[in-house]
Amino acid sequence: MEGDVISGFGERHNNVDGKVLQSFKKSFVDVQDILDQNRLLINEINQNHESNQPDNLSRNVGLIKELNNNIRRVASLYGDLSHSFSRSVDASSEGESGGTIGIANQKRFRSG
Repeated sequence: MEGDVISGFGERHNNVDGKVLQSFKKSFVDVQDILDQNRLLINEINQNHESNQPDNLSRNVGLIKELNNNIRRVASLYGDLSHSFSRSVDASSEGESGGTIGIANQKRFRSG
């Protein structure tokens, strides 16, 4: 799925640097790896909870902390992706307009 998004973006913005696309792909893979790990953590947390064994319930404290840290990492990666994507689109728009400010930038500075 992410390959379709990235390749579609590349088709519409031919002057986007290949390194940017590689960075996007790597970030999406990193996010997916963390989400896969979270799925395993959630399964283990649920099993421990259902067991009602004190040791398993105590272990859940650490697992939930790890899950929360993973969620923070995913949010950070998505934030970085969003920022990179915006910069790439802005750079692409500037390139297409011959160095003038793109429409997106004009909207940011429009008064009242």
